[in-house]
Amino acid sequence: MGASAYIIAFFVILNIISLAMYGSDKRRAIRGDRRIPERTLLLAAVPAPWGAVIGMQAFRHKTRKPLFKLVYVLAAVHLAIALIVILRPF
Repeated sequence: MGASAYIIAFFVILNIISLAMYGSDKRRAIRGDRRIPERTLLLAAVPAPWGAVIGMQAFRHKTRKPLFKLVYVLAAVHLAIALIVILRPF
């Protein structure tokens, strides 16, 4: 397995964790339990925005909060970086 496969696996795991955090916070909100701070959810979206986007949509969580629109911006930045890396000239 090459180095790029490890990097991809690392980012997949981070995104799964981010997704799980959004799901867990939604579950806690429904139950009235102690919540995950918004700052923590947003910080999880910095390295793993796709998990956050999927979590926001799948769990209908934090979609109306203006600050959480940043998650979509982070996802676009990650996509742009990935395209630059993939399409860079050799």
